Amino acid sequence: MPVFFLYTGVTFDLQALLTSPTAMSLVPVFLLALLVIRGSAAQLSAPAGASGRDRAALGLLAATGLPIIVAVTAIGVDQDMLDSGTAAALVGAGMLSVLLYPLIGMTLRGDRAQVAGPRLADQTTLGEL
Repeated sequence: MPVFFLYTGVTFDLQALLTSPTAMSLVPVFLLALLVIRGSAAQLSAPAGASGRDRAALGLLAATGLPIIVAVTAIGVDQDMLDSGTAAALVGAGMLSVLLYPLIGMTLRGDRAQVAGPRLADQTTLGEL
């Protein structure tokens, strides 16, 4: 997966995004659409009795999306079905969703320490590899 993210960063058309005010204004719209559509659909898979915080975190974690967005926008641009500015806005929203939504979800759930980073050597428990 890291190679995919490197490839995405290298091929991301930032110029198309920055030169089009319309494309730039679509980024927050697409970011919100990811949250509403994918996050609300994830609520159908929430375990019975899940707390509101757990459901919100589930929605945020499920709302992330980059691989499918990159693949679909690349096909759309290649087939002249999607202009490069709109494709860049979709990929930009996907990048932001991967960056922001897991951090917000884990913080909301109270698991922010698990996202913060590796533990120091003296904090590991015995028997851990």
